[in-house]
Amino acid sequence: MELLIYNEEEMNRLGILIAKHLKGDEIIYLSGELGAGKTTLVRGIMRGLNYQDKVTSPTFTLMNLYSSHPPVFHFDFYRLGPGEIEELGLQDYLGRGGISMIEWPEIAGEELPREALQIKIELMADDYDRERRVIITGQGEKYCRLIEELMSDAHFGN
Repeated sequence: MELLIYNEEEMNRLGILIAKHLKGDEIIYLSGELGAGKTTLVRGIMRGLNYQDKVTSPTFTLMNLYSSHPPVFHFDFYRLGPGEIEELGLQDYLGRGGISMIEWPEIAGEELPREALQIKIELMADDYDRERRVIITGQGEKYCRLIEELMSDAHFGN
């Protein structure tokens, strides 16, 4: 699934749309360069889960826990080296019935489960003020079904 997102409000709406289809026990990988909109998308997902508190990037804290229903574990691996992922106790969070959202999953390499919703946000022409291309793919039956639901529900961008 590929979308063009033209502004921050549309990125929030995409997050709200994704949240509508989350039931818990999902893993979402968020890729894209610094400033691409990963945390903005997470804010939209949290808004869609009716979470009212502040949502920030866990770049320095490594993980934010949001007490929503289901709970959300928001990780940011940007400052970690590949060997440091294991020290986080990541496996304690995955599969606990919550939603695990992981920014910079490529840093973890093979340490993460393959089955996940993968969201890649690309800047257009290296311009932070222009639209973004959002590519959503999934590994595993559950995530392929989720993408089908999203495709039938998406009505913005292009």
